[in-house]
Amino acid sequence: MSNIQEVKEKVNKKLEDIENVILVMSGKGGVGKTTVAVNLAVSLALLGKKVGLLDVDLHGPDVVRMLGGEEYPLTQVGDEIVPPEVHGIRVISISQFLNEGNVAVIWRGPLKTGAILQFIGDVAWGNLDYLVVDAPPGTGDEPLTVIQNISKLRGALLVTSPSVVSQDDVERAIDFVKKMNVDILGIVENMSYFICPNCKSKHFIFGEGGGKSLSERFNLDLLAQIPLDSSIRENMDKGRPVAYFGLPEISDAYMNLAQKLIEKIEQ
Repeated sequence: MSNIQEVKEKVNKKLEDIENVILVMSGKGGVGKTTVAVNLAVSLALLGKKVGLLDVDLHGPDVVRMLGGEEYPLTQVGDEIVPPEVHGIRVISISQFLNEGNVAVIWRGPLKTGAILQFIGDVAWGNLDYLVVDAPPGTGDEPLTVIQNISKLRGALLVTSPSVVSQDDVERAIDFVKKMNVDILGIVENMSYFICPNCKSKHFIFGEGGGKSLSERFNLDLLAQIPLDSSIRENMDKGRPVAYFGLPEISDAYMNLAQKLIEKIEQ
């Protein structure tokens, strides 16, 4: 659709059927943001919510692989794309539209904006309690487009690792979100610690207390500390979200995160 105003009108119309939008972002790549977004969405569904997951990481989309959704093709009804339902959630990602495999998306800002708006306005999401939006690292066009065009945005969830480098970058993301007058729902510290399978003690591979430090300095809630475990990587690579298939200490961490967000948003 060439007329951007028409696209925005379709977006506004579609948002009437979506109650809450959560933006998952980080200031830094490699902290497991998409893993958090996928498992948060699945956990919300396990708690009885109707959930969609929108992947706006246009240059490095990983959502479909992590859900094992390669075998779930898109269908079209009339002018609308029908998102496949995978592990109880409806999913849309740029990777579903690329028929040539892992090709690079070489787009400037206007193309990104148009694509993201169409992912909402031209998709038959149906009635949703939550739409989780997985943004790329940083504070560029993609999260800016979401913030400026989605009226049902309830806030941003910021993902960090314990390292000082990650904290530095997430501080910039915090500043970005605040300048855009968007609520910060809280901090998730991913890869917080490793539990030795032999001695059962915690080892802080990437440092200790990074998420807590951020939450205290900026008066934010530290909503979850997700452990580091090889089973997370193994399951996500196979399209088996750990909210379903993970060890209890991992799946429980995500379920607790989802429950805290529900309480925070729906109160």
